[in-house]
Amino acid sequence: MVTFLSGFSQQTGKVQGSSKPAKRRTENIVMIAMDGMRWQEIFTGVDTNIIRNSKFTKDANDLEKRFWDTNVIERRKKLMPFFWTTIVEKGQLYGNREYGNNVDVANSYKMTYPGFSETVTGNPDTAIRSNKLIKNENINVLEFINQQKGYEGKVATFSTSELFPFLLNKWRNGLIVNADQDSLPYNTPQMQMLNDMQRLSAKPIGERQDLLSYFAGREYLKTYHPKVLYIPMGETDAFAHKGLYDMYVGAVHAEDAMIADMWALLQSMPEYKDKTTMIITCDHGRGNVSNDEWIAHGPKIDNSESIWFAVIGPDTTPMGEVKIPMQIYQGQLAATMAELLGFHFTAPQKILPPIETVVH
Repeated sequence: MVTFLSGFSQQTGKVQGSSKPAKRRTENIVMIAMDGMRWQEIFTGVDTNIIRNSKFTKDANDLEKRFWDTNVIERRKKLMPFFWTTIVEKGQLYGNREYGNNVDVANSYKMTYPGFSETVTGNPDTAIRSNKLIKNENINVLEFINQQKGYEGKVATFSTSELFPFLLNKWRNGLIVNADQDSLPYNTPQMQMLNDMQRLSAKPIGERQDLLSYFAGREYLKTYHPKVLYIPMGETDAFAHKGLYDMYVGAVHAEDAMIADMWALLQSMPEYKDKTTMIITCDHGRGNVSNDEWIAHGPKIDNSESIWFAVIGPDTTPMGEVKIPMQIYQGQLAATMAELLGFHFTAPQKILPPIETVVH
C-alpha cells in the first residue's frame, strides 16, 4: 500500500514544487550495478575456500595464478584494479564489515526485485517480495529526475535483466528502458552492430550478456548525452547461483574493467568531465561460504542482506575505503542521487534519507 504525501499530484504522477536546495558541481549521474556481488570479494579478493572446492571451481590453478596473492591488498587489486586504484584514491567505498562499516538492504526479502526497487525508490516496500514481473507502484528517483527542468528525456537505463521495465514502470513515466532482448532502436552503425551481436551471441545466463548491455549504454551516452545513465548487470548473480566460481570471478573482473572504461570515457568528454558522479552498487548479498550458501540469497539465507557501494565524483570527498563504523541502507541511494544533482527527492512513499558522507 502506497500512502500519498503532500506535494504529490495523483492526477499527473508528478512531484510539485521541487527545487534545487544546493549548488552542486554534479550535473550527471552514471550508476552501474553488479547483481548479487559479494562484499567479501570487493574487500578481500578471491576466496581460497571456494577456489579449492572442486564443486565450485573447475580450474583452481588458473584462478589462483590470475588472482591470488597472500597479501589481501594485492589480492583485491588483482581482482578489481579500478576499485583499488582510482576509486580508493579519488572516491569512497563502503561496506567492509570488518570495520563495522555496514551497508545492508532494508527490505526483508534480500532478492533482486526488492533490492533494486529499494535502491531507486528509497523505500523497502513489503509489497515487493519476489522477482515476479509486476509494475512497481512506487515512484522511482529516475522518473523524478526525468521530470525536472533540463532533465526531461535525458534519463536512460540499459539492463541485462527483463525485470527493469517493470521495476521502473516505464509505461507510467515514459522512461527510456532497454532490457534483455530488446532491440536497440537507434540508427547508428554501432547500435546496429550491437543488435546483430545480441541476436547472434550465446546467452550463457539466459539473458543478453552484460558486455552488450554495457556497450549499448556506452554508445547511447556517446551519441545522445543523457544526464542520467543506469546500467544494471546480471552475470555475477547468475554465475554465483550456478555455483560457477570461475565464471563469477571472471564476470567481476570484467565488470571492473567496464567501470574503468566508463570512467575514462566520462573524463574524455567535455559534457561529463568533472561534472559527473558515478555510483557502483549491488542489490543483495549472498550466504555463508562455510555451508555452501554463498551461491544463494533470500529471506532465509543469513548474511545475504550485506552489501556495499562505491561513489566517485566532483561533490564526493575522497575517503577511499571508509573504515568508520556506521549503518547505511541501500534505499538511501535514491535520495543521495537526487541530492547530488541538487534536488530533494519527494514521492508518495516513505523515502530513506540521503547518505551524508557522500553528499557533503
